[in-house]
Amino acid sequence: MATSIRSAYSVEGEGPPLILIHGIGASRHSWDGLILRLRDEFRIVSYDLRGHGRSPRPAPPYSLDDLVEDLEALRRELGIERAHFAGHSLGGMIGPAYARRYPGRVLSLGLYSTAAFRTTDDAARVQGVVAAMRARGIAPVLETLRDRWFTPDFAQRSPEVIERRLRQVIDTDPAVFLSVFDIYAGTEMAPWLGELRAPALVLTGEHDGGCPPRLNREIAAALPGSELVILPALRHAILLEAPEVVAPPVLDFLRRHRG
Repeated sequence: MATSIRSAYSVEGEGPPLILIHGIGASRHSWDGLILRLRDEFRIVSYDLRGHGRSPRPAPPYSLDDLVEDLEALRRELGIERAHFAGHSLGGMIGPAYARRYPGRVLSLGLYSTAAFRTTDDAARVQGVVAAMRARGIAPVLETLRDRWFTPDFAQRSPEVIERRLRQVIDTDPAVFLSVFDIYAGTEMAPWLGELRAPALVLTGEHDGGCPPRLNREIAAALPGSELVILPALRHAILLEAPEVVAPPVLDFLRRHRG
């Protein structure tokens, strides 16, 4: 049985509760740009995954079950009966796994820039990134990730944002980073996504290499009552590069499923 931690978190805004789940080597502040655009209508909880930000750092390895139970502990601590849950990348796997275990707690799901239905080649590529990091170190492989995460235009306009994101990864305990990357690489939601019944928004960037529209169309098809949004031109780091583009479809969806 997974043992939960007490996560570091922030709460902003008023309205129906929305809990936001960040991705690998990031923190709750990944959501700051989107929170600015949602907090007038929702009570938004953002938190740091175990080993990240200001949350406790138990010794890895971690499991998806650990991350689900941390989320449930946070919900209980805040006294929230039911909430909307949205996650980016790995967070887009934690949210659905949580909904599978605790369906009565979920008003809706947001799966942003995440992956399922990976082919053998898809799985080999992501496993190859993890293997390269173990063999060569995390920092030398980051250039590859930089190109997968951000568009060239954004890289030219906002190099300081990219530098902060890469520094965040480097400053994450390597054992923690590789452990959560293992979860992302090894999780396959395809066998059980069809069990979920909460309304879901499936959203990704048009040019996201690891979580492409091809996979997200399959995710949306598997989720009863889901909606699919493909954001033109964007890659993986949609929350940092273009929160103003992400916010309108997210707000539209949440307003229609307020609860």
